[in-house]
Amino acid sequence: MQQSKYVDTNGIRQEFFTDGKLSAEGPVVNGKQHGEWKFFYRNGRPRAAGNFIEGEMDGYWEWWREQGSLWQTGYFNRNVQTGTWKRYHPNGQLSDEGDFTDGKKSGEWTSYDPDGTIKKIKVFKSKS
Repeated sequence: MQQSKYVDTNGIRQEFFTDGKLSAEGPVVNGKQHGEWKFFYRNGRPRAAGNFIEGEMDGYWEWWREQGSLWQTGYFNRNVQTGTWKRYHPNGQLSDEGDFTDGKKSGEWTSYDPDGTIKKIKVFKSKS
């Protein structure tokens, strides 16, 4: 459960876990998330970071696992996944990568074993 220290319309908003630890923080414009936001695990490590425009995820985002390793990266266009996305194994090796078009996997996606060896290549066709 989270508690928030809200800013009515403009400024920096901070959100807290019930134990008082920071869970999220970022700018608010006209009452909506707008700009770079950071989200945290209870242990204080980063959980996610990315940009909002008028309350919608927009631009580059990163997510981490609770122990600190990078989990995935990708882009949004107004809450819709777009462009290149990558996910990583806990050891830091690439797990899979490919593109999103209008929120759906598109084109060639490559999956890798934890040692970096290609495991599978799958082609996603757009549905017209």
